[in-house]
Amino acid sequence: MENNRKVLFSIKDLNVKFSLRGQMLHAIRGISLDIYEGESLAIAGESGSGKSVLMKNLIGLLDKNGRIESGSIMYNGKDLAKFKNEREWRTIRGSQVAMVMQDPMTSLNPLKTVGWQVSEALRYNQNKRGNEAKQCAVEILADVGINDPERRYNQYPHEFSGGMRQRVVIAIAMACNPRLLICDEPTTALDVTIQAQILQLLKELQAKYNLTMVYITHDLGVVANVADRIAVMYAGDIVEIGTCDEVFFNAKHPYTWALLSSLPQLGERKSDLFSIKGTPPNLFFGVRGDAFAVRNPLPMAIDFLHRPPYFQISPTHKARTWLLDPRAPALEPPEQIESIKDI
Repeated sequence: MENNRKVLFSIKDLNVKFSLRGQMLHAIRGISLDIYEGESLAIAGESGSGKSVLMKNLIGLLDKNGRIESGSIMYNGKDLAKFKNEREWRTIRGSQVAMVMQDPMTSLNPLKTVGWQVSEALRYNQNKRGNEAKQCAVEILADVGINDPERRYNQYPHEFSGGMRQRVVIAIAMACNPRLLICDEPTTALDVTIQAQILQLLKELQAKYNLTMVYITHDLGVVANVADRIAVMYAGDIVEIGTCDEVFFNAKHPYTWALLSSLPQLGERKSDLFSIKGTPPNLFFGVRGDAFAVRNPLPMAIDFLHRPPYFQISPTHKARTWLLDPRAPALEPPEQIESIKDI
């Protein structure tokens, strides 16, 4: 238990592999992570780092060519890693864990009204029917900030703007009445003002419905005001995890430094924005040493030889980097991230 919170999900030494063109891709490499009841956890990292794959294991949405090779996912006394069929997953999916996908247009059925789609979630997960389902759907549409919900109930997805469609997808997830809501890049393709509205909406819904939230994002700036904790993922592994303040103001992993340096808010006029040089390692061939070593501007020899363990920085903060070994040379974080406190 951390901060006197109950552990809702406990992931231990999880390894996930995908079979692609006769080869095995090691997408999740021995991750252990506890998700606490009532918290907001952000999982941040570049595209392809394994964020969505990790969370899909909690809801049984792995692609058919993927499998859990080892490890456990404990929830309510059950090991979800041992689930084998849809009948088992239907006891979890929706009613216990719901997911808001990245693209609301592909998440919605263009041939069904918005109201029908929200009501469908109510029928399957809360056993509501007829007028009761309709009335509840209208109330949920109002909760997610859709004006004139009774009229909007009978409209189709193409009659909604991008921001309104995202609200509808959130409404469908809320209609499932889950304990955990996973938001996969919930503000993708939305302009900045709408992003802020959606994030504020999610924060309000969390408080109203007593939800546990997981945000999947590649932009640390997006979740700065909503996350209690941040887990930084790279190449299928969590390389640093801590409270929001710890990760923003006392980051220890070079990859976290690089992500923070990439924030557009830290850019200077008439100068190029910071970008992380190189590409992530090829997970088909395995990873030796620290996965970030080849992109690290100041690597040590040991980074190419041995995978670093976690070093505990505080009771809530740890990072997987040899820089925290007492024998390592002192290395200060980049100057530009020192100005984060000013933005």
